[in-house]
Amino acid sequence: MWKTTTVLFLVTCGIAIFLRNNPINIPDLPDVFWGPEKNKGVSKEVRPFAVVVQQPVIDDLNERLAKRRELREPLEDSAWTYGISTTYLKDVLEYWRTKYNWTERVALLNKYPQYVTNIQGLDIHFYHVKPNIPAERKNIKVYPLLIMHGWPGSVVEFQKIIPMLTTLRADKDFAFEVIAPSLPGYGFSQAAVRPGLATPQIAVIMKNLMLRLGFNKFYVQGGDWGSDIASKLASLFPDNIAGSHMNMCVGNFMSKSSMLWTLIGSYFPSLVVESEYADRMYPLGHHMSRLLEESGYMHLQASKPDTIGTAVSASPVALAAYILEKFSTWTNPEYKFRQDGGLLEKFTLDELLDNLMLYWVTNSLTTSVRLYSEQFATAHMSSRIDELTVEVPSACAIFPYELAYTPESLLREKYTNLVQINHLPRGGHFAAFEEPALLADDIFKFVHTVEETKKKNMAKNMPNKEKKIKEPTKI
Repeated sequence: MWKTTTVLFLVTCGIAIFLRNNPINIPDLPDVFWGPEKNKGVSKEVRPFAVVVQQPVIDDLNERLAKRRELREPLEDSAWTYGISTTYLKDVLEYWRTKYNWTERVALLNKYPQYVTNIQGLDIHFYHVKPNIPAERKNIKVYPLLIMHGWPGSVVEFQKIIPMLTTLRADKDFAFEVIAPSLPGYGFSQAAVRPGLATPQIAVIMKNLMLRLGFNKFYVQGGDWGSDIASKLASLFPDNIAGSHMNMCVGNFMSKSSMLWTLIGSYFPSLVVESEYADRMYPLGHHMSRLLEESGYMHLQASKPDTIGTAVSASPVALAAYILEKFSTWTNPEYKFRQDGGLLEKFTLDELLDNLMLYWVTNSLTTSVRLYSEQFATAHMSSRIDELTVEVPSACAIFPYELAYTPESLLREKYTNLVQINHLPRGGHFAAFEEPALLADDIFKFVHTVEETKKKNMAKNMPNKEKKIKEPTKI
């Protein structure tokens, strides 16, 4: 048996080497115009923005909540294992209708400076928050940081981490100037009116946004889709990216090499993953089962986004059920066994409803889920852009309850300059929302490492003037 397994292993390794993908060249993506015809020739100015929702919209929402259809009771003792518990959902909906104060919440959403500017035909909404540097602190550097959300999140996820990133720390000589955009088709950013806007094309928009704001070189950070866009920015525009920090690093999981090594690890885990993290990947069947259970939404959104988008966005009840379930099981898979779905372990109801409100008042659920269709379209998949390596300094913050785990050995196939990889002690998919302090600390550590490395390299490459001075003749 052992001889057979050894032979199988050697043959598999040979196949892995043989199937190693040929490198691809970085494509030159054009600045496609994604907006409606009426947006041609619009001003490129950066305009101040504030969230304003007319009272009739709020009245209509409350009326829909009040006149909602009676929900079917969940199965006995099923908790959230069949999806969201309608028993708990009733409490959420009643809170939304009677206690959630939009006037107070919108004031919080407008706490930080917001702007809109038209990029490639689309009005892009973003927060732009500058650091507050005390007058007594001298020689402080300010680094621009583009942070990006994913689905089913929004810029609401960044409300708590923004002040942590823009506040100067006692042990650091820098802080961040944060730019946090709503992705195209999400919240207050316009959606494309024609097909083809996948993550590489969004990366072009984000790069152009930063150039519009005067930043030729900047750091990027993201989770979920934001992580993929951060990776694309780094691979497509390395001259503009000082470093890329992600809290959902997946590597080239679709590459033949990655898939093969993942299978090899089923027999010999130590060849693929460190022993202390092996249980995050293996048994492979267990983790694949969880991924399949949690990714049914992805097939719907990738294949029929307008159908599921229309159905979900037709009712605030449907929107709440569809999105809140993700904030339960993606935060911690064990929460599905709790009657309350563990929703209030990391979030408040007000915070969760803030996120729902951005989808509701902008009617952007359909346009947000179209990104899945674009990302899995033949045009994108055949481009092989996802296989591009990232050579700029990169960091991966790995949270224990993330949906999938990619070991360092496979991450380094994609991120050839992975200067930091940390396994954080707690948290799940929505890192900035769940554990803003942990994520902020990790970002600061990464940028500190990158900047210190730059200083050392500059010092190493500087000519040693002292050596050029001729020593005096000894008598």
